Amino acid sequence: MNRSSKTTTLIVGCGYLGKRVAEGIQTATGETVYATTRSREKAAKFAAQGIVPILADWTDRRTLRSLPDCDRVLVAVSYDARSGIPREESQVGGLSNLLDFCPENADICYISTTGVYHQTDGQWVDETSPARPARGGGAAHLRAESLLHRRRPTARWTILRLAGIYGPDRVPRASDVLNRRPIEGPYGGYLNLIHVQDAASTVMASWEAVRPSRLYVVSDDLPVIRQRFYEEVATCAGAPPPIFATQGAGFEKSTLSARSASNKRVWNRRFRRELMPKLAFPTYREGLRSLNFARRQAP
Repeated sequence: MNRSSKTTTLIVGCGYLGKRVAEGIQTATGETVYATTRSREKAAKFAAQGIVPILADWTDRRTLRSLPDCDRVLVAVSYDARSGIPREESQVGGLSNLLDFCPENADICYISTTGVYHQTDGQWVDETSPARPARGGGAAHLRAESLLHRRRPTARWTILRLAGIYGPDRVPRASDVLNRRPIEGPYGGYLNLIHVQDAASTVMASWEAVRPSRLYVVSDDLPVIRQRFYEEVATCAGAPPPIFATQGAGFEKSTLSARSASNKRVWNRRFRRELMPKLAFPTYREGLRSLNFARRQAP
């Protein structure tokens, strides 16, 4: 890709992950970062953080006409059910609109999810595993991935199927553990996780790689049984052991929601070999021990 001497980045969906990518770019290079938002209040916050805000909604083509020509684009849009816009129109239609206004030579990093995998028997999955998602979110991401393949068959782009992101102020069920509330759902089955710092570094590594693959599953090195994860949260927080709403449930798929029924282990060999040979938080243990639960996780 022909880059200008000064690289610029556009973040579409500048939330928990996107903000950390912006911070990483600002710290490393000081280069210009643009970010879209539908909210004037968020636009003001972006500006205060040195991010150039763009008032835009990717489901409204009229708002995309003034997008800057950027070398790199991060698409990290989370579906907002409160918007009243159908998921397909938002996740797939929005990406289609964006591609109409995005420079052909832009290096796109699309954030997808390991939720595209349907496996529920604890088997290992990687980039070659079949994906038949049971939930609407995973299905929409899979269709958006296909859109990139069809619309930009020769352009440079990378899809990152991220495991569950955690980090400061965002740890699954931490408030339940700290406040002694019974945890709904199973205590069996595997969680696959990636610390937000490592996820942000992965995005930047995908842009810096000489010949990145089209697709990576992104997870740390150690899938963990749910019960063991919550026990580690309690240990790190100095709290009593977690309580489960149905102590005898274990992992019974018939009683679980589609999200809770997910039970697979992500094999991250390609991601670790090609993008991230070293993680700041190689397992959930290091990640959880770096957090201040008393301050960050209690309501």
